[in-house]
This record gives sequence, C-alpha cells and structure tokens, in this order.
Amino acid sequence: MSEPLRNAVVPAGTVLCRLDDIADGNTKGFVLGEGDWPLRGLLVREGAAVRGFVNHCPHAGHRLNFHPDRFLTPDGKLILCLSHGAVFDKRSGACVMGPCVGESLKPVTVVVENGEVRTATPLDVDALATRYW
Repeated sequence: MSEPLRNAVVPAGTVLCRLDDIADGNTKGFVLGEGDWPLRGLLVREGAAVRGFVNHCPHAGHRLNFHPDRFLTPDGKLILCLSHGAVFDKRSGACVMGPCVGESLKPVTVVVENGEVRTATPLDVDALATRYW
C-alpha cells in the first residue's frame, strides 16, 4: 500500500483537461496527486465558463458519483450526490436540497487558457483531499 501524499502542492497552471473534453452543460472528474488520498474533483462547464469542486459530499463524506464523469441530475441542471440525494447548485456548489442544505462543496478555482482547463491557484492536495473511511 502506498503512503498518503503529504504536503503536496499542485502549482497554479496545472492542466486538468482540455475544454473540449467537457461537453457544454456537462461535467468531468479529475484526480490530482498520487498515493492513497489523491485530490478527486469535478469540473462543471457552462459555455466557456468552468467551475471546479472537490468530489466530496459534505453530508456523508462520500464521493458524489458512482460512474466516471456523471455528477448531474437527470435534467442536467444540478449536481447530484448519488449516495444520499443531496443536490448542489452548479455555479456556487451550495446544497439546495437534501440532507446538507446550508453546506457547500469545496471550490477548486480553475481558469480556461488556450483551450485548457487549469488550476488558477496553487492547491494543497493534502489539505483538500478527502479521507474516505
């Protein structure tokens, strides 16, 4: 078993994916870091804008998705935690319905440059990565 990633900082400008890898109105997961506890996140695209969040439900501590890149309600309007049904706003990450109303997904600030989605600031992977028990 590998050791958890400790004190790892992903530099600003790290490429997460190409913008074209995310269909407009859809989502894509990403993983940063190595070891047992990498940072798992999701990207939400609306037109040319992309928002990032840590893939962790504040209610039960589970990942939001069961299938790769599938994070949305059937109508595609909100982010859905498939574990307990919490529903989150795609723009703010705020829980708008379900067991964790008043809480939010942790944001990961991203930018789109030259057709690539990149980290906008350095990310402390160890601080953001979620330990699943």
